Amino acid sequence: MSHATTAPVLVIHGGSGVIRRDLDPTREKAVRAALAKALQRGYAELKAGKPALDGVTAAITVLEDDPNFNAGKGAVFTHDGRNELDAAVMDGSTLRAGAVAGVHRVRNPILLARAVLGKSQHVMLVGDGAEAFAREVGVPLVDPSYFFTEARWRQLQRALKEDREGKPHSDPDTARHFGTVGAVARDAQGHLAAGTSTGGMTDKRWGRIGDSPIIGAGTYANADCAVSGTGWGEFYMRTVAAHAICMRVSLMRVPLERAAAEVINQEIPAMGGNGGAIALDAKGNIATPFNTDGMYRGWIGADGVPHVAIYDDEPDAPSDEPADDGRAE
Repeated sequence: MSHATTAPVLVIHGGSGVIRRDLDPTREKAVRAALAKALQRGYAELKAGKPALDGVTAAITVLEDDPNFNAGKGAVFTHDGRNELDAAVMDGSTLRAGAVAGVHRVRNPILLARAVLGKSQHVMLVGDGAEAFAREVGVPLVDPSYFFTEARWRQLQRALKEDREGKPHSDPDTARHFGTVGAVARDAQGHLAAGTSTGGMTDKRWGRIGDSPIIGAGTYANADCAVSGTGWGEFYMRTVAAHAICMRVSLMRVPLERAAAEVINQEIPAMGGNGGAIALDAKGNIATPFNTDGMYRGWIGADGVPHVAIYDDEPDAPSDEPADDGRAE
């Protein structure tokens, strides 16, 4: 249902996982600044009356261009030393969606996912075919060397050494890397959208695809709810996590915060997975559940002020719903 005028809301994440308190202060400052910039960029689109999809893609593009996040420029390396990028967007008002997976030359995969939604009859394109489509529709391609960062390369070399020695990965980021970026938005018409972009997992093999580009797993939106996940992708796929949250909201009329907590902090950990998510409902309620050490996250609403958080004891967005964060012990 369309509303005459509604206060826009934008929520973003930059990944969850092992985010220690001793995070380098310079990096922490850069991460917080990037999250704030993404919020401002996306919110400017929404304030200008643009659709929720525009706010989502504008915010995610900022994070894809920042090497501090595992998406776009900061993507991790696969086992064979390549970068394989995935992304998806979904428009809650129409249930149209676009996704790309396993691309190597697309500077901003979220823009290509948006093009799949708007300029093709398909939902998901992969690999060389997705890049051929990018050329046709004018989505910028870059030489694969664009994605090289020294920190990510060193991360891979440590992982490969441990592979050769038959040891488990000692780097928590490599052992369970949840680097993903995402956004959910409500526009001035009350419509919702969601988007997610990722570089995958360090040292991943065999063309593995995670939950981020899979509609319903890591990304989903309908008229009542929008979700972007960040976590151990295999478990988000097995629980169809993003869709499961929205179905609780849409069909069971479960409050958003409880619905998100049930899936992220109960179902997924019960199966052995972990991670987090951002969720937004049509009323503007926000949920940011996670069961890891931290989650890069932020939100911006009617006051136009970016709010950014990293650790689990930082305040999250206020909700009109009864308090129930459901975080795992």
